[in-house]
Amino acid sequence: MGKKKENYGLLNQILYGMAEFYSGGAFVIINTFFTVFLTKALGMPAALAGTIPLVGKIWDAITDPMMGNITDRTVSKFGPKRFYIMIGGIVSALTFIVMWITLPTKSIAGLYVFYLFMYCLFSTGFTIISVPYNGLLPDMIDDYTIRAKFSNVRMIWSTLGSMVCGLVPTFIIKDNLDTGAYMRCALLFGFLFFVTSMVTFAGTWEHPKAPVKTSLLESFPQAASVFKSHSFRLFICIYLFGQCGMDFVSGMAVYYVDDVLNGYGNGYFTYLMAVILISQLLGMLVWGPVMTKTSKKTTILIGAPMRLIATLGLLFISKEGAPIAPILVLTAFIGFGNAATLTSIFSIMADMADVDELITSVRRPGIVSGMATFARKISSGTSAAVIGFLLSAVGYDEVLANSGLRQSIETQHGIVYIYVFVPVILMALLIISGIKFPLTGKEFKVVQTEIARRRGEDSSKITPEEIQICEKVTGLSYDKLWNIDNTRPGGKA
Repeated sequence: MGKKKENYGLLNQILYGMAEFYSGGAFVIINTFFTVFLTKALGMPAALAGTIPLVGKIWDAITDPMMGNITDRTVSKFGPKRFYIMIGGIVSALTFIVMWITLPTKSIAGLYVFYLFMYCLFSTGFTIISVPYNGLLPDMIDDYTIRAKFSNVRMIWSTLGSMVCGLVPTFIIKDNLDTGAYMRCALLFGFLFFVTSMVTFAGTWEHPKAPVKTSLLESFPQAASVFKSHSFRLFICIYLFGQCGMDFVSGMAVYYVDDVLNGYGNGYFTYLMAVILISQLLGMLVWGPVMTKTSKKTTILIGAPMRLIATLGLLFISKEGAPIAPILVLTAFIGFGNAATLTSIFSIMADMADVDELITSVRRPGIVSGMATFARKISSGTSAAVIGFLLSAVGYDEVLANSGLRQSIETQHGIVYIYVFVPVILMALLIISGIKFPLTGKEFKVVQTEIARRRGEDSSKITPEEIQICEKVTGLSYDKLWNIDNTRPGGKA
């Protein structure tokens, strides 16, 4: 691989994080508008429309582990992950656009099959870029704190992507029954996603490493083996609960503003998205330094309760004719708290490859990131499906919606309960997972020392405290770690 100069300055942090504009922005558009596009613009039943992202995750269960394995097996002069970021930048932009093509039919079955196929194409494109991107940082940087700085800038880009993708479409899609507006939006953002991905490809580097020698058929047992790690299992819980909480906010926002507040035409939706995203961006600037000075779990345990309390507050002021100001204030606290949890989640993800290497003695960030990416898609797909089912359960009428008419008062109340109580439950689970998560800077340093001992790069003897930390982080006994590959972390058996 051609040698590329490493620089940890702000410019390189910005270049690295730019691809997150796609990851952060694409799902905001999809979570906010795809179900609305299917139900309001095309007249598809809400329960049926909600299953499309969920069924697409079955396809992800195949492609994500395979892409992780492919990434770890690839040799490229660019570095395998950067190579696939380049390829994925092209494919993902195109597949995002095709998802918004309008099919000229009124057949519900035909619409369902077509958009399910389109969604699977998009999901494949997202896999090609996101799996190697999520696995890139561990092969760029070894330091716990520097990784946190790069991850924080990445999350700032994610928030910028969310802001642009949350606000600009509201100016393009002024009438949510206009199918052409959705396609104009898709063309614009498909181009932006392509450009930002190419900048990250050009502005990053990888440390060379030997490719993993596993077949594609081994992708699935390799992916499953990631869950041997106690830290990774808890990380997945943190990832799912944290991301699903915001997926519900963005996925229900149009219904909340349009059907409960009756304020879509008054610009309330734009106000809501602007407040939550601006507060999230400001939060990134605050929580990033806090995280680097404390730990990556500290900000989770601050941000999640903030989100929970602010969301509960919405229960008492959400109705037609309610003043928008207090709703926006509480929304700002939700966005500020989300910044804390989001900053931590992606920084923790980079550390999971090191814990996995301690268990397996193999450096395989692609496999680890493949499962993390799969978890992210599961969170998005599950949220969309649950939103569809819950809307149907509270009596949401897609015929009224397609005609531009109001839902019943009982359905409006049901939408409020979905918008409030589902995120509250998820935040409670996030707090529990954050409390149990065992990895901070102290533990991470021990993990890296043990890996160095395995490689013969550190001749120091392991201490009883380090043994306890290894067991706490991995969830395996020290003897079990030794038995996995007959290599004790302190040297050959």
